[in-house]
Amino acid sequence: MTARGDAAWMDAAAALAARGRPLSRPNPAVGALLVRDGRVLARGWTQPTGRPHAEAMALAALDGTSPAGATLYVTLEPCAHASTRGPSCTSLVVAARPARVVIGVTDPDPRTAGQGVAALRAAGIAVDVLDSPAARASLEGYLMRAAQGRPHVTLKLAMSLDGRIALPSGESQWITGAQARAHTHAMRARADAILVGGGTLRADAPRLDVRLPGLEGRSPERWVLTRGTAPDGWRPVADITAPQAFGNAQYLFVEGGAQAAATFLAADLVDRLLLYRAPIVIGSGLPGVGDIGLGSLAQAHGRWRAMHRQTLGSDLLDVYERTR
Repeated sequence: MTARGDAAWMDAAAALAARGRPLSRPNPAVGALLVRDGRVLARGWTQPTGRPHAEAMALAALDGTSPAGATLYVTLEPCAHASTRGPSCTSLVVAARPARVVIGVTDPDPRTAGQGVAALRAAGIAVDVLDSPAARASLEGYLMRAAQGRPHVTLKLAMSLDGRIALPSGESQWITGAQARAHTHAMRARADAILVGGGTLRADAPRLDVRLPGLEGRSPERWVLTRGTAPDGWRPVADITAPQAFGNAQYLFVEGGAQAAATFLAADLVDRLLLYRAPIVIGSGLPGVGDIGLGSLAQAHGRWRAMHRQTLGSDLLDVYERTR
């Protein structure tokens, strides 16, 4: 298989991994494909609560078909440690004996961290590690937690062309149209938790659930940024810079309001920005973001990289990623 072919199959495995997010928590959402002679023999992704793993699902899906001569594409290095919940994926792959394993990203977990690769090679199975951008992107929450001890944070802003999120009266429903709101619900379904500020909770009493057919079960946990108590069904977050402020969440979606957005931006904890803009001008009204503590205009430049743009009905979505 050529490097280009390996990359294409890994891209497919990374897309498959999205089916496991975020239900695989606390484990990462991983995708796996068994391919022989350009044909997919089996596929798998991490199941809810983290087990079975993607490799185990793909091998089980063979249903008696031999993986001899096949290549296993897996977005994350197969785990090398045994668990009370099942055998290691490395041992399962060694027992199955595919001809080759292609790994998207090595596992930062010290219980595996290269040991999976070493065990596969010791068993005579060829191994290639791609450091695949697609695999890395599909694991961004897991990798962020391993590197920084926090979830990958997406900040969503829905505003007018002049940067307002509400009229002076506070009226804000709806700034954007139905297609943009549906897209937001799809993004919610990819998060472990969704957070709003205390002011937004008191003023709007938002539901913050996922209201798309078939995805209702993926509504994230509801968190509120407050130093006080939280209503039933909500988790309070007092200090976003405190160790373990976000528990074991891998993906956090911050949705409002202006002060919550400013708090995360000022702490430099936003990794992705979703900016939904409606073709309206409000004038005097509530700004989308409060003071983030910049001392000069120069400090604002070079922080964000444009990644994607699309039209959603009459609205426009721009996606930016933090340059680090």
